[in-house]
Amino acid sequence: MTTLLDLKSSVLRQVQRSQSLRSRREPPPTASSPLTHCPEPLPHQRGACTVPPPQEHVDQAFIPEKISRTELDLLYEEAVYTVVNRVGVPPPEHVKSDDELFAYLLKVFDMGEEEHDIILQKVQESKRASFSLRVSVMKAKNLMAKDSNYSDPYCMLGILVGQSPRETEEKKERKFSFRKRREKLEKRSSTKEVLPARCIQVTEVKPETLNPVWDEHFVEIDDVHNDLLHLDIDHDDDVSVAEACKKLNEVSGLRGMGYFKQIAKSVRANGSSSSGSEENADDFLGCINIPLNEIPVAGYDTWFKLEPRSSASKVQGECHLILKCFTSQRDTTLSKRDTNISIHKKLLSQIVEYEHAQREPYNWNGQVSPPAWTVLTHHAVQTDLSPLQQAIRWQCYSSHHRNQRVCYSLLLRLLRTIDAEWDPPTVRGDLLSDSFRLYTEHCLCLMKNMRQVFPCTSAAAITRYELMLGIGYMQNMRAFKTVCPLRNELHLDITTAVKKGTAEWYESLIAQYKPEEGTLEEQLKKMVRVIDIVCSDVQRAQNIYNKLFYAVKVDFFSISYRQLEKQVADDVNVAMERVCGTLEQESSRLTQTMGETIFELFMSLKILKGFREFLPLDAKMLALTGFHNWFKSSIHKWLQIVHEKSCDRIRKAVEADQLQPVHQAKHSLSAVEVTACFSQVREIWLQLAWPDSAGAFIFVTRLTDNFCSEAVCYSEMMTRRIERNQLGRDHKAFTVQLCIALNNVEHVRVFLANLPRDLDWPGVERAMEESCGVEGKEQVYKALNGQLFNMDLDLQREAKRLIAQLTDKMLPELRRYIQHISLSPDSINNDEAVSPLMKYLQDTVLILTENLVKENLTVLQSMWELLLRMILDTVTENRGVQVEFYNRFQYTVETLLQFFHVKGEGLSLEDMKSGDYKVLDEELRLNKCSSFDLIEQYYLEKISHQKTLKHTPFGRISVKCYYDAPEQRLTVEILHAADIIALDANLSDPFVIVELCPHHLFPSAKSQRTQVKLKTLHPVFDELFYHVSPEQYRHRYACLTFTVMDYDWLSTNDFAGEAVAPLSDFCWPGRPNASAAGKNVQPAILHLSRSKPSKPIMRMLDARTGDREAQEFVRRLKEIEKSMEEE
Repeated sequence: MTTLLDLKSSVLRQVQRSQSLRSRREPPPTASSPLTHCPEPLPHQRGACTVPPPQEHVDQAFIPEKISRTELDLLYEEAVYTVVNRVGVPPPEHVKSDDELFAYLLKVFDMGEEEHDIILQKVQESKRASFSLRVSVMKAKNLMAKDSNYSDPYCMLGILVGQSPRETEEKKERKFSFRKRREKLEKRSSTKEVLPARCIQVTEVKPETLNPVWDEHFVEIDDVHNDLLHLDIDHDDDVSVAEACKKLNEVSGLRGMGYFKQIAKSVRANGSSSSGSEENADDFLGCINIPLNEIPVAGYDTWFKLEPRSSASKVQGECHLILKCFTSQRDTTLSKRDTNISIHKKLLSQIVEYEHAQREPYNWNGQVSPPAWTVLTHHAVQTDLSPLQQAIRWQCYSSHHRNQRVCYSLLLRLLRTIDAEWDPPTVRGDLLSDSFRLYTEHCLCLMKNMRQVFPCTSAAAITRYELMLGIGYMQNMRAFKTVCPLRNELHLDITTAVKKGTAEWYESLIAQYKPEEGTLEEQLKKMVRVIDIVCSDVQRAQNIYNKLFYAVKVDFFSISYRQLEKQVADDVNVAMERVCGTLEQESSRLTQTMGETIFELFMSLKILKGFREFLPLDAKMLALTGFHNWFKSSIHKWLQIVHEKSCDRIRKAVEADQLQPVHQAKHSLSAVEVTACFSQVREIWLQLAWPDSAGAFIFVTRLTDNFCSEAVCYSEMMTRRIERNQLGRDHKAFTVQLCIALNNVEHVRVFLANLPRDLDWPGVERAMEESCGVEGKEQVYKALNGQLFNMDLDLQREAKRLIAQLTDKMLPELRRYIQHISLSPDSINNDEAVSPLMKYLQDTVLILTENLVKENLTVLQSMWELLLRMILDTVTENRGVQVEFYNRFQYTVETLLQFFHVKGEGLSLEDMKSGDYKVLDEELRLNKCSSFDLIEQYYLEKISHQKTLKHTPFGRISVKCYYDAPEQRLTVEILHAADIIALDANLSDPFVIVELCPHHLFPSAKSQRTQVKLKTLHPVFDELFYHVSPEQYRHRYACLTFTVMDYDWLSTNDFAGEAVAPLSDFCWPGRPNASAAGKNVQPAILHLSRSKPSKPIMRMLDARTGDREAQEFVRRLKEIEKSMEEE
C-alpha cells in the first residue's frame, strides 16, 4: 500500500516534469455552436447599401411583452452570481475584470449603484456555486503495442484532491500512477497515507487495437480550483482485471484504492495470461494529468498527448477527451424557481435588446460586445446547457426580430445550428413550435406586404428579403418536422400570402388613382397609369423577386402575374364597355385625345399580356387572351381620326413647302413630312401588332386605303401648286420646281411600294387562307394589291399632268424649231437645220438630269413622244412636196433618236421605236416613195392581208390558173363562188372582174369580166386568158385581183367583195401548164374581203394632185369605198 505522501509526490513530480498542459494539448478546433464563440461579422452581402430599407411594420400581436422590474432584479442577481462564480481559463475575447463586467451589466439592466451593491452583497453572502466536471473519454490512437502488434487498452481515471502550488513544488521529483510496483505498496504502513480517491472510473477494454474508441462519459466532483484529473491507459491481458477495477467504484477513499490494487494483484498472480512476474510485466501505456484550474471556460474537446510515468517508460499516442465544468447547485432566486433554459433565455433577451440598441438598427448580425459574450458564455457553461439547449438563442433572436429587425442571415444560421444539434429528448418541443409558428407568421405577413417593406429600389431591402426567404430551409429541418408535424407544406402558405398580398396591393392602387371617377377620358387615363404601374411590378417580379423565391420553391412571377392579369382584365373590360356604348351613340364622336388614350390603353395591355411568355408552357387560357376584341370599334374610329389628321398634316406641309431640295436628296420637305407621317402611322400599327391576323384584314385594308388616298391627295396638291407657280417664272426655275414636284411624288410612291412588307400582307393572306381557304387568300390579294395598283395609276396620272405642264411650256419653242427645220432651204445642210433644236433640247435635258431622280427620267420619253407628234404633224401637213423635205426630217428623227438614247444610258431603243415613231417612220418612208411605189406597196399589203384570211362572211371564190411558159399565156378558170353576200333582196346578180395589177406593170392587160349569174349566191363562171411575161410575174406585188360585183339594171353595180392572188403562186418554172395534165391541179379557194383601202397610202396618193396615175388609182379606191359606205 502506498502512502498518501508518496502518492502525491509522485503525481506532482510527473506533473511538473512534464510540459505545461496547455502547451501539450493540440489546438482545439474552432467551435461550430453559435454560443461557444463570439459571432464573426457577416460577410459583405450582395447589393448591400448604406441607405436603410423601409420599416418592417407588423401586427402588434407579434410584439412580445416587456419584462417587469422585479423580474429584472432577479435576472440581474443571476447575472451577478454568474460573474462572481466564474471558473476556467478565459479565452482572449473574454473580459477578465469583475468591475468591467459589473459596469456593463449596470447599463444592460438600467441598474443604479445602490441597487447593484445590495444585490452584489446578497450574492456574496449566498452559498457559492458547486461545480462538477464531466469527462468524456472518446478514443485513443497510435498506442504502444504490448502484445504482438497490438494491445488491449482501457482507461482508469480519478481526481486528486487539494494540490496546492507549494506542495507540488516540494514533491516535483515524484511521479504518480494508479499502478505501482508491489514492493512500494508493501512499504506503506499507515492507511492515512493512502490516496483518498474521490472517484475512480474505468472504461471498457478494447481488445487487439492500437486505436481504441470508447465514447464513455463520467462525472467527477471536487475542488475545481485545486484538484487534478489523472488518467491512466493500461494494457490488460485479461478482461477480469478491468472488471475487478470497476467494482472499486462501489467504495471510495483510501479503502477503495487499496482494494483496487489488491484485486489487480490477485488477478494477475492467479491468471494465466501473464507468464512472468509483475516486476517483469509493464502494461502501462501512458497517462494524462490535467489541473482543473487550467480547463478553459467552455471546456476541452481535444487530443492530449500521453506522458510516461518516469524517464524509463516508453509511451506513445494520444487520447481524445471532452471536459466541461458546470454548476451542480446555484443559490439564486431564479435558479430555485425556473429552469436553466428559461433563465438563460431571459438573460439573453435582455442583453440582446441592449446590444441591438447600440448597433445598426436594420442589419445587426447578432454580434455582441466582449462583456456580453463573457456573461452569456459563463452562464451557459455554469448551467450546463447542451449545444441544442443553447440553440434557444433562436427563440430569443426571432422574438426580438419581430420588434427590432436583425439580419436574416443570423436567424438562418441559428436555424442551421438547431438542425445540426437536434436531439428531441433534450429540448421541449412546445418552445420551438411557438417560435417557429410566430416567426413563420411574421415572415408571411412581411411577404404579403413585400412591395412596401422590400421595394426593389432599396438594395438593402432586397438583400434582407433574399435572406428572409431562407425560411424555406425551416420546412426541411428535422426539428420543424418534429415539433410542427401538421405544417409540412410551407410553400402553400407562402403562395397564399403572395397571392393575397398581390390582390391587396392592386386594390390599394385602384383606391389611390380612382379610375372610376371623372370623365370617360379621365377614367381611361387613370387606368393606363394603373396598368403601367402593374407592368412595372410584373417586370420586377420577373427580374428580381422571382429569383429570390427559388429558395422556397414558389413561382412568384406566375402567382403574382396571374392575379394581376385577371384583376386588370376585369377592370378594363368594364371600362371599354362604357367606351363602346358611348361611341355607338350617333351624337358621339371620338376625339383625338380620346383616341390617343385608347391607343395607350391598348399598348399597355399588350405589354402586360406579353409577360405570359415567361409562364410555364402548360399555362391555361388567361383573362387577357382576347382583349383586342374590346377595341375593334374604337380602332375603326381611331383610324378615321388618324386619316383626317394625316390629310391636314399633308396639306400644311404642301403649303409650307418652298420646293427646295433637302440635303443631298432631290425632293423637298413636304415629301419628307408625308413619308414621316406614313411612318408614324405604320409604326403605330406595328406596335398594335393585332393578334388576330384574319381579323386584321379589315384594318390593313383600311390603312392601305388611307395611305393610298393620302398619297394621291398629296400628288394632286403638288400638281396644283406647280400650276399656280408657273405663272411669271422663267423656263429654268419652273423646270427645277417641276422636277422637285415629280421627285416628291416618286419618293412617296417608292415608300408605299413597301406596304406589303410593312403591313405584313403575306401574314394576312396566310391567316385568311387558314380561316376561309384559298378564296379568302385570293380576296385579300385582290383587295390589297388592287388598292396599290389603283394608287400607282393615280400617281402616274398626276405625274403625267406635271410633265404635261413642262411639255406645254416647251411647246412654243419646239414648234418654232420644228418650223425652222421645215422651212430651211435645201442649200442648208441637215446639221445646220437641226442645230437650234438640239441646242435647246440639250439645255433642257441638262436641267432635268441634274434635278430629277433616275426613276423620273421617263419625262424624256414624254419629250420624245411630243417631238415625234410635232414632226409627224409637220410631215402630214406637207404631203406631196419634194423628197428632200422628208429626208431632212428623217435625219432629224435619227438625230433625236441618238440624242435621247445617249449610247444606251438614256431611253431604250425598244421604247423609243414604238408607237408614234413607227407611224412617223412609215409616213416618211411612204412620202419618199413614187406613186408607182405606193401603188405597189398597196398591193403588197393586199397580198399579205389575203394570206391571213381563213374564213370571212363575204364568201369565197374558187379558181384554177395555168401558165403556159412557151406561149407566156396565163389561163384563169373561175370555177364558182359561194356564200356571196346578198345585195338584192336576199339574192345577188354576181359577176367577177379579173385584173392584172398593178396597172403600170401590165399596161396592155385589160380587165375582163365573167357573165352575170342572176339571182344566185353560188354562181358558176368560165375561163379567161392573159398574156404575162416572166419579167412581169417575177415582181412580188404582181397579182390577180378578183372583184365580185352585183349587177344592177338601174344604178351602178354594187361591190360584193374582192380577193387577191399573187402571180408567183401560178407562174414559176415547173408549174403545171394549160395542157391536159395541168387541168388536174387542185383549185385555189380565195376568201373574199371588203376591207377599206390603206389610209396612209391613199392620203399620200390623193395629195399628189399633179400625178394622173395616182389620181386615177385613188379615184377607183374611193368608188369602192363609197359603194361600201352606201351599202
